[in-house]
Amino acid sequence: MTNHTIGIDIGTTGTKTVLLDIAGGIVATATRETALHSTGPGFAEADTEQWYRNVIESIREVLATSGVSAADVGAVATSGMVPAVIPVDGAGKPLRHAILQNDARAHREVTELANALSGVDLVTLTGSALTQQSVAPTLVWLREHEPEVYAHAAHWVGSYDWVLSALGAPVHVEQNWALESGLFSIDGDIADAVLSAAALDPATLAPVRRPGTQVGELSRRAAEETGLQAGTALVVGGADHVLSAFAAGVNNPGDALVKLGGAGDILVASDTKVVDERLYLDAHPVPGHWLPNGCMATSGSLIRWFQALIGGPGNVELMALDDEAASRAPAEVLCLPYFLGEKSPIHDPDLRGVFAGLHLGHTRADMYRSVLEAIAFGFRHHVDVFGDIGIPLTRVMITNGGSKSTLWKQIHADVLGLEMLPVRGHPGASLGAAVIAAIGVGALDDWSDAARFITLDSPYVPDPQRRAAYDAAYATWRELGTAMTPISHAIAARTR
Repeated sequence: MTNHTIGIDIGTTGTKTVLLDIAGGIVATATRETALHSTGPGFAEADTEQWYRNVIESIREVLATSGVSAADVGAVATSGMVPAVIPVDGAGKPLRHAILQNDARAHREVTELANALSGVDLVTLTGSALTQQSVAPTLVWLREHEPEVYAHAAHWVGSYDWVLSALGAPVHVEQNWALESGLFSIDGDIADAVLSAAALDPATLAPVRRPGTQVGELSRRAAEETGLQAGTALVVGGADHVLSAFAAGVNNPGDALVKLGGAGDILVASDTKVVDERLYLDAHPVPGHWLPNGCMATSGSLIRWFQALIGGPGNVELMALDDEAASRAPAEVLCLPYFLGEKSPIHDPDLRGVFAGLHLGHTRADMYRSVLEAIAFGFRHHVDVFGDIGIPLTRVMITNGGSKSTLWKQIHADVLGLEMLPVRGHPGASLGAAVIAAIGVGALDDWSDAARFITLDSPYVPDPQRRAAYDAAYATWRELGTAMTPISHAIAARTR
């Protein structure tokens, strides 16, 4: 009988592991930092060996701190960023560092493939447009710039899929890696048009597996390194944003999650398959359900940039900035948050950040407030898109580091005109993976069981007066974005 499971999240900046007591909740957590490697403009890579060491050390830590016996751990599942790309040889060994999902090296290949596929409705075929997040342009880049790696690659896999394979599972990719890669159709078939345009070999595509599928067992080597028992079940988890939403209780149509991480995610549960070029589409872990979603290029990363700009964390604490900004009037200064270009719903890497409306009476508090408001306006832009396609948000949770800010949560409620339900201490995708591990071995029967492991705090309720002020400001913010687009493009072309 399985009493405990382990969930592992391979994040951009770190690895998080949780040990879940199926009857009582999380009993131990461990984290390890991950270094970002950037050896060229727009490059974003990670060392898979560091991922593996992080996994081994964090599993040993949760066992040691909890006192739980290895015999009581029945399954392990993994989650992570998507769609990272790892070329592996026939034995599943990585041939180079992982190329992360925010890597922008293949901008020329994106343009060339988009032209080659101009007659193909990629949104209807694959669920999303061709962007820098698509895998095919990255593989074309590898073929041209690292031909030896490309020639020896037997398969292309994702971050959390590779980790599960390193622990003993056969090579595979999870359903949402396949969907977000753009190499497969929404229904899971190979997207022949894309592979043909990119001249890719279909044989290099790994088998696709659904979340909750037991795909293997912990190897003897991994058992010795982790302290777990050899033969422990290895279960397919899923993409980090998907499992974070799942673990936050986003299960019924209209349930939504606003995720304030380094980037900004918004995911909405749907019982219908919705495709729109402005959004991404992921499969919900519950069979037959879907998660149309958006991802903004900046969120917490923009706040950290502003904090560093005015003196850095050692001199200016975010809570102090919150206190200063709370006394300022809403939206006196407008900020366009496109400091890394923008992903959804605009999909324009050549946009640039803007502050507008400044006068000499403004202070850093006004600018900081405008940064918080800019991210909320970006989420409202997504809410408009969801409304356009007939998916109203009925219950909205809010998570991640930024959700600790009382001011920012209230701004989101006021800008969106929706109650925001904070998830207390949400461990994110690692909890989702641990729950799915339990489902995969039959220790939990119902997908909705995930919700019983979280606690929702009292909602932040929209203030009618501020809501009216933000309605007017949001309309101006959209006009500002339209007006600045050609100027951003000209600056990007001149400085590229």
